[in-house]
Amino acid sequence: MTSGLDIPALVVFTFFFLLVTVMGFVAAHWRRPKTLAHLDEWGLGGRQFGTWITWFLVGGDFYTAYTVIAVPALVYATGAFGFFALPYTIIVFPFVFTVMPLLWKVAKDRGFVTAADLVHGRYNSRALELAVAVTGVVATMPYIALQLIGMAAAMHALGIPGEGPLVIAFLILAFYTYSSGLRAPALIAFVKDIMIYIVVFVAIAFIPIKLGGYDAVFAAADAAFKAKGSGGILLGPHQYTAYATLALGSALAAFMYPHTLTAIFASSGANTIRKNAVMLPAYTLLLGLIALLGYMGHAAGLKLANNNEVVPALFKALFPGWFAGFAFAAIAIAALVPAAVMSIGASNLFARNFWKAYVNPDAPPHEEAKVAKITSLLVKVGALLVILFLPTQFALDLQLLGGLWILQTFPALVFGLFFRWFVAEGLLAGWIVGFLGGTFLAWSDDFKPLHWFGTGDSRFAVYSGLIALAANVAVAAAVTAIQRGRGAAREQADF
Repeated sequence: MTSGLDIPALVVFTFFFLLVTVMGFVAAHWRRPKTLAHLDEWGLGGRQFGTWITWFLVGGDFYTAYTVIAVPALVYATGAFGFFALPYTIIVFPFVFTVMPLLWKVAKDRGFVTAADLVHGRYNSRALELAVAVTGVVATMPYIALQLIGMAAAMHALGIPGEGPLVIAFLILAFYTYSSGLRAPALIAFVKDIMIYIVVFVAIAFIPIKLGGYDAVFAAADAAFKAKGSGGILLGPHQYTAYATLALGSALAAFMYPHTLTAIFASSGANTIRKNAVMLPAYTLLLGLIALLGYMGHAAGLKLANNNEVVPALFKALFPGWFAGFAFAAIAIAALVPAAVMSIGASNLFARNFWKAYVNPDAPPHEEAKVAKITSLLVKVGALLVILFLPTQFALDLQLLGGLWILQTFPALVFGLFFRWFVAEGLLAGWIVGFLGGTFLAWSDDFKPLHWFGTGDSRFAVYSGLIALAANVAVAAAVTAIQRGRGAAREQADF
């Protein structure tokens, strides 16, 4: 991509960025409660978001700027394998329909704000609560950093030099999140999603016309993969298990993250969540269309130093400056919404499950809210420092681990909703084995998401996170059986 400053694109980009900045600060007065000095209000928007607000908010923090950048980049690099994100988002919504309404009801009835609150409420175990809380925070940090990568890609495509504008943009995000809490990303999500839909529909309609049609796009992509000697527009037989297990593991992990659970807890009712589980697959259609941009990059003959440049390069090469600026603004705003919700989710965990649990158990609501607000600032600054001073690959590797780590909270959170058989000691032992064993597995595989089994033609790959989860559940079941055999199982809350 050329590095010259694109003035028309920059003007459009700046306009929309300023628009959402104003909206972020105005959001403090949107459906204003008596006070924002309460986690239910600042961190969960008063638990009053209806179907449409929840739809935009969940979509906003589930389909992120990095999704728009990374999915086409993976398709550009590997072909059909990059489409694993589609079945994963299809699998996850029946799970949301079944599990999340019950989770919301328990949280609402008991005043829980985080997943760790629910785990402590069920098992009365501070150690297990701490494990879930720590996992949520450390898994979220690199995810926020990846949103910065997406925003930086858009800014660099505009020809903006240096990291100064990125720092300013994220500081603005930090201040209006501090001021408005979850209401800010909920309001901005409307603008973000509408812009993304416009960008994608225009792209999939007009880019193929400029490139000779979809036949030419797929033919060019197929030829490029054959010339490279890897990848393809169809899966190879050796990719089937890898594709399936990566989709399944990603689906199980998706709604364990603090930011997705925060959007669930902020809903106005169980039926709101069910309606969203029915409606959210519309985003899966959008994601499939976004993924096709990876193939279009080959058809456009792009020569890239970094696969993450494929989407910005396409828009810069094939559209007038003003529309490229609109597209880059959509990508940047798509970073703001999830980054805000992620920082709120992590700060809710810190305020509830670190500060109140260990520092000041008698902390009043206004102190909890203040701690959460300050933590949200620190979390964003930490993510920004990672991007500014550490290699991008470090954030990518941490994000791989983050997905594996957050998956290990699945038994403690989900099993506790449906079964009373597992005990805290078993679930904690399982978490330790899954967390440490999965980390070692990822490290031994050079931070690739897949672990290979077999030799020669019989080799197949499985998502490392699922392997770790299987070990987690096995150990949890074994320790629970031992504890129950000894009559040492503790009483659990009835919900």
